[in-house]
Amino acid sequence: MIAVLSCVIIALFICIIYQYHSKKVRDKDLIYITNKLELRTRSRSSEQILIVSGDKQIIGLLIQLNHLIDDSLENSRQFKKMETSMKRMLANVSHDLKTPLTVIAGYIEMFQNQPQINDQERVRLLKQVHTKSLELIKLMNTFFDLAKLESGDKDVPLEKVNLTEICKNNILLFYEWIQTKGLEVVIEIPDKPIFALGNEEELNRVLDNLISNAIRYGGDGKIIGLKIFYDETYVYVEISDRGKGINETEQERVFERMVTLEESRNKAFQGSGLGLTITKRLIEKMQGDISVQSRPYEKTAFTFSLKHIKG
Repeated sequence: MIAVLSCVIIALFICIIYQYHSKKVRDKDLIYITNKLELRTRSRSSEQILIVSGDKQIIGLLIQLNHLIDDSLENSRQFKKMETSMKRMLANVSHDLKTPLTVIAGYIEMFQNQPQINDQERVRLLKQVHTKSLELIKLMNTFFDLAKLESGDKDVPLEKVNLTEICKNNILLFYEWIQTKGLEVVIEIPDKPIFALGNEEELNRVLDNLISNAIRYGGDGKIIGLKIFYDETYVYVEISDRGKGINETEQERVFERMVTLEESRNKAFQGSGLGLTITKRLIEKMQGDISVQSRPYEKTAFTFSLKHIKG
């Protein structure tokens, strides 16, 4: 009986020592983790918390803490990116609004200081004021549209649309401009109707922007392309040109809000810098995707995809 009691006492004593040791090790680990978190908070370090431990609870805590650190770093990067974008947007908005407003103010001042302007000159100046006023309205509408898209306030109802018909109609709208610039148009559209999930009104806006950009800024290549192809899942629309192109670094940024690029071809993305951003947001609203690939004087292509609906 005494031997059994002695064994029990020894076992309890060993258990107490083990628990004490485990608590000491765990306390040490928790102090280390606390100090690391405090240091990271003060220095905004990106260093993860690494520790060798056999304690499953400590390991689980570390995994979750490191996930939180990664999320915090990503949020910080996104915030800085957005902050830079907003600063660029404010600078561009100020510039884009200032230019037409300055012109309008100049013409009004001319009317005030030269009351004897002849009728012909007055008509010409009023036409210029009207043109600049329309530019301002268009610019403000563009900012408003992007704000609605990014806030989720713009409703884009989706339905089955005939993509071949929409593309044909849109390229025909540019016929006179294409003829004037002496461009060759290469159209690769299937004879049979190809249907996709989309919104006809917004697709017209997307195609108007992409085709006009190709003509205006890639027209020096003398060839404009419009192609539709598809697989079981998606329908793809490619608008291309053989102009000066977009370098690889800038290809990654052309859809960013308020990007202004420096190369001569890239004047396509100057001004408000919102056309391609809105295009991308509209395609995303239609559950699609858009990308760009460019090889100068060979092929610059903007391609968007939408979900294929079999006819």
